[in-house]
Amino acid sequence: MLRNFLLLAAASLLLASSSFGQNGTSKTPNPPTTPAAAPSTTKRPPVFRPTKDQISQVQKILKERKLYTGEATGKYDDGTRSGIKSFQKDNGLRETGTLNRATLEKFGVTLTDAQRAIPATPNSFAKPEEPKTEKTKTEKSDSSKSTSGRTIFRATSDQVKAAQKMLKDKSMYTGDQSGKLDDATRESLKKYQDANGLKVTGTLNQVTLEKMGIELTDQQKSAASTENKPK
Repeated sequence: MLRNFLLLAAASLLLASSSFGQNGTSKTPNPPTTPAAAPSTTKRPPVFRPTKDQISQVQKILKERKLYTGEATGKYDDGTRSGIKSFQKDNGLRETGTLNRATLEKFGVTLTDAQRAIPATPNSFAKPEEPKTEKTKTEKSDSSKSTSGRTIFRATSDQVKAAQKMLKDKSMYTGDQSGKLDDATRESLKKYQDANGLKVTGTLNQVTLEKMGIELTDQQKSAASTENKPK
């Protein structure tokens, strides 16, 4: 009888083990996680900036070339930017009015070690002039007309010089009689126009020239001025 009891117990254990294997759930390990990729950061190129001493050196050079009449303060001002633009124009550089590497090198100003590591950009130089064709020659000879056929009034270099002399006599202008409508001349013209009841444009149009007593050319006389009417 004991034998029968042992056989029955063994059978019960075997049945219970089989049942647990069918109904039990095995725990599977979690799949390995992939680390998130670090955000890509685009490194900006270094910005070329002149030092205060370099600006001061440039102002002294511009003053010697009669392109600047202010003091060597080492700070950008309208007169300095205007002088730099004139220098850049005469030296095949893009007229930015700022001191980039190409401009400083053209001035002969020594660069810092950090500045030498920044190459001069191609857009620091002026674009080469296009070859003159018959079409461009015709356009140049007819430059006083706009695309709509309306005549555009333009002051001559001699008229600009005469205006600069008059403005200088009235203490409204401190630059040279260059014959060019630079920023300093335009600002002086605005003061003159405002003081004489003219529309403030900063340009030498027909009404402004007549107010200054500067003689018009025959071509200008035939051009009907629609700008700068009295207030």
